[in-house]
Amino acid sequence: MTAKKSTIHHEEAQINSENLIGDFKALMADAEDLIKATASHEDGPLSAIRSKALDTLNNAKESLSSMEGTLTEKAKVVAEGADEFVHRNPWEAVGVAAGLGLLIGLFIRRR
Repeated sequence: MTAKKSTIHHEEAQINSENLIGDFKALMADAEDLIKATASHEDGPLSAIRSKALDTLNNAKESLSSMEGTLTEKAKVVAEGADEFVHRNPWEAVGVAAGLGLLIGLFIRRR
């Protein structure tokens, strides 16, 4: 049963990081489409802004592709660490979760 929980946590972390990366890629694609839609306006200031935005998008794409694997691996490591801690110290994990729940409840109640 613990193996199933562990697998679920790893899958959730991987899905969350993949969703974030997918959302960022979609944002970059939309921005690129918007920039290309203004290509017919060759006026000075707009042309300079468009050129700078395209350069920024290209740099972001390169950075994202190089960091994509790293982010996914870090998400896996964090999920594994949390899962390992909970399995080694189940009562401490329950206590921490209860304490955080209490604090959050108190903060929400004050609003």
